[in-house]
Amino acid sequence: MSDHFKLQVPGATAAGTVNVTAPYDGELIATIETGDAAAVETALSTAYTLFNDRKNWLTAEQRIRVLEKTTDIMQSHFDELAIEAAREGGKPLIDSRVEVARAIDGMKNCVEVIRSSHGEEIPMGKNAASMNRLAFTTHEPIGVVVAVSAFNHPLNLAVHQIGPAIAAGCPVIIKPAEDTALSCFRLINILHEAGLPKGWCQGIVTDSHDSATLLVTDKRVGFFSFIGSANVGWMLRSKLAPGARCALEHGGVAPVIVAADADMNDTVALLAKAGFYHAGQVCVSVQRVYAEKGIARQLADSIAAAGNKMKIGDPTLSDTDIGPLIRHAETDRVQQWVQDAVDKGAELVSGGQKISDSCYQATVLFNPPEDAIISKNEIFGPVICVYEYEDIDDALSRANSLDVAFQAAVFSKNIDTCMYAFRQLNASAVMVNDHTAFRVDWMPFAGLRHSGHGVGGIPHTFEDMQIKKMMVIRSMAL
Repeated sequence: MSDHFKLQVPGATAAGTVNVTAPYDGELIATIETGDAAAVETALSTAYTLFNDRKNWLTAEQRIRVLEKTTDIMQSHFDELAIEAAREGGKPLIDSRVEVARAIDGMKNCVEVIRSSHGEEIPMGKNAASMNRLAFTTHEPIGVVVAVSAFNHPLNLAVHQIGPAIAAGCPVIIKPAEDTALSCFRLINILHEAGLPKGWCQGIVTDSHDSATLLVTDKRVGFFSFIGSANVGWMLRSKLAPGARCALEHGGVAPVIVAADADMNDTVALLAKAGFYHAGQVCVSVQRVYAEKGIARQLADSIAAAGNKMKIGDPTLSDTDIGPLIRHAETDRVQQWVQDAVDKGAELVSGGQKISDSCYQATVLFNPPEDAIISKNEIFGPVICVYEYEDIDDALSRANSLDVAFQAAVFSKNIDTCMYAFRQLNASAVMVNDHTAFRVDWMPFAGLRHSGHGVGGIPHTFEDMQIKKMMVIRSMAL
């Protein structure tokens, strides 16, 4: 029997419903009420009214209490949340459990950033103009936060957008991905159970793109948080109301440099996991590996062998390593891109076939040509490309050749090689002897160039969702 989720906008009337089905087998999981332009207006009006009532802003103590209670409730529903994320998003249960643990830790981080938040003194009395003055800053919420989220980490991404907004004292409205809205809606319900007044966190799946655009571009929006495709993110940013700030997180084609002296066993294990994890549907998933010629083919064969050992199938089973892609059309697209690379001269080392309408084999390609679709675009599927190089500068030039820049990596036992790659790679973060998908939720996480705008990570988002407000006191006693 499927669940039914109501529109998370107090006072709004549903426009209809959508079905949420399991990407693995198409089973109906739940129905969700959708909201139209009228529901969007209700959500924005509620949030904006709360923000404008400064006398009734949530105090830091209230926000801490709600967030601490939220972590307790999430912990008590740990298994339920993990299974929900695995069913609706297709991420294997072993990895969905990690996601829930991260989400709980993220909420704890939101408490920590409230406790450590403080202003600063601005120097005065340093010249004639600043004599007899004292100045300092405080922090205030930026305004109504509107968040649009992606499908691939349905709980943890919602935590990264909702949690800092609540911590900063902002009313927040979130539109989760239609395919994976259940984890987000459960999180909203938990927040309300923890004592957060309903108007301070609202959730809506819109009935159309037009309704979603109305939500994002309204002049009452103070901050827009977006996680998703670059085309949609940049389009929505171009339509924001004057003064609205934003953060955009898109994808990348995370490059990896592997020198001949790298620890092969360690490198293979890390690259295989980070490339095939969640069927490659991660914005910093390992896709392009540039390996020194002497070890390139061995590396490709070893990654292929590791992938061949991974169990592909039902994501709700504890022994599944690779689950389905989010939609059948994505499985077909991955197949087309792999075939395009093979037709243009790439060697298919392993995989290369659909297992079902929803699942695709762990695939390794060797030396795809530069004009292959997969060499120029984010595959977002379980495919790793290994390219051989003789000159590291050539590898770095190829790694930097695209208009995306996010996280990158270098594997070598030589510190000079690692430092050289760090300096030369176009990336916001370079992992040394670790994979490109490494992340802890308090570190800065930023896509550069076409990959995004602003800096993610809970403390950084918390800061973005506030303004610094300065007080200058003039007193002859100073």
